[in-house]
Amino acid sequence: MSTPAPAPAIADPGPLGLAGFAATTFVLSSFNADLIDGSLLPVVLPLALFYGGLVQLLAGMWEFRKGNTFGATAFCSYGAFWLSYAAYVKFVAADLPADTAHQATGLFLLIWAIFTVYMTVAALRTNGALLAVFVALSATFVVLTIAEFAESTGITKVGGWLGLVTALLAWYASFAVVTNSTWKRGVLPLFPDVASAGGERGGPVEVAHS
Repeated sequence: MSTPAPAPAIADPGPLGLAGFAATTFVLSSFNADLIDGSLLPVVLPLALFYGGLVQLLAGMWEFRKGNTFGATAFCSYGAFWLSYAAYVKFVAADLPADTAHQATGLFLLIWAIFTVYMTVAALRTNGALLAVFVALSATFVVLTIAEFAESTGITKVGGWLGLVTALLAWYASFAVVTNSTWKRGVLPLFPDVASAGGERGGPVEVAHS
């Protein structure tokens, strides 16, 4: 009986997903931090649809192919976040009652805060670079959720700055993985030692190994 041929290996989709997440987060957070004129906010929507949305969704599908539950769950979910954000801004937000619209936005952000917090717990078994992204992202969602329910522009600015930090951390993680993979050695650190308590260096997410 012939032995089935092994499935062909595929490249690590992690750096791609992280880059799409970082870029879109950076642009939106620039508005939340009040660094850019708010009337220009629609520039976020194409990024949310294609780079933060579609590209992350594809990265998540490839993570499923690689058997990476963490990466698949994260990239598919945050891809869906950006796609739903674009739809919310374009088709829903303008039709909400002006006096209670902030509650809808707060609720939208709250579910993502909850998701991100429990993904941060899972990220404890990955590496320091990725864990830092999730810690910063959790703080960003929590602060922005509070800002919406409190209708506080000051707290929104804090959330914007946290989002900028999150984007930079995600870019670093993407940069480190793609550089290490291309150079075939550890050029940039991913700090895997934070996951070593359980005895498995780097944990279950592919970006820990490149």
